[in-house]
Amino acid sequence: MLHGHERSITQIKYNRDGDLLFSSAKDNHPCVWYSINGERLGTYEGHQGVVWAIDVDWETKRFMSGAGDNMLMIWDVQTGKALGKIEAKTSVRTCNFSYSGNMALYSTDSTMGNPSEIFIIDVRTVDSSFSTNDPILQIPLTNAPKATSMVWGNLDEVVISGHDNGDLAQWDLRTGKKINLVSEHAKSINDMQLSKDGGFLITASKDCTAKLFDADTLECLKTYKTERPVNSAAISPILDHVVLGGGQDAMEVTTTSSRVGKFDARFFHLVFEEEFGRVKGHFGPINSLAFHPDGKTYASGGEDGYVRLHQFDQSYFDFKFDY
Repeated sequence: MLHGHERSITQIKYNRDGDLLFSSAKDNHPCVWYSINGERLGTYEGHQGVVWAIDVDWETKRFMSGAGDNMLMIWDVQTGKALGKIEAKTSVRTCNFSYSGNMALYSTDSTMGNPSEIFIIDVRTVDSSFSTNDPILQIPLTNAPKATSMVWGNLDEVVISGHDNGDLAQWDLRTGKKINLVSEHAKSINDMQLSKDGGFLITASKDCTAKLFDADTLECLKTYKTERPVNSAAISPILDHVVLGGGQDAMEVTTTSSRVGKFDARFFHLVFEEEFGRVKGHFGPINSLAFHPDGKTYASGGEDGYVRLHQFDQSYFDFKFDY
């Protein structure tokens, strides 16, 4: 159990090698941990508000965080120095490095008369002039619902956004136009994660389901049903498994005991949509899940402010579905 945050976790992410785990919470400093022994390396100090989203680039050189103080900051992973920052009009809800690491995307909330917007920026040179550079592309979602989660699509040519009415949209970066829209979910999409090869996309929604999409065509392939809102979902890099984490809204937590099993991480088979395991542990809803890149451990971050690292035992790998 990693306890470095006073308030509830908003997002956790492994780097590509899997030796570091990054976590952000509703306090102002994202943390970085050694995933092997849970030792905390340090924190990134500089935000003045809730850190909603984090991402780390392919080489683990730079780390990006977006927060409720309307700031997107880019840090040096090793030293914890802030390399550059961009001030947005409203709070930054999502941020992602592209696969190439040359570009990044971030999206903002719709508040105070400002629409939710998606920005694509160039992050090849991050220095003091970074905040004044114009974005490569700016997509205002004027009449559309706000973007709640984003991922880069195939070959950095498209981005995929999930919205708070359950829509999933695909945007072409060259034209800045919407090329695809599917409305499979009934309520807000809380989290989206790609599979290891980028071919599949799993969405976690407030309508108590997680769905598996083809990342190119946005065709809905599978649906994993639960009885309560799903806050996060992840696809195993080595097996045909997905893990779902959720629970009810934070305000209803005090009325339920952790024994009821509402705060478990639930494992489903990717193909058969069948639940085959649960992991207890958190004292509140799970807000973020991530598989280690080697598929042998996974991490979950909860409303209780703890990040838990779970190691799978041998029986998990031996377990085969009969079909």
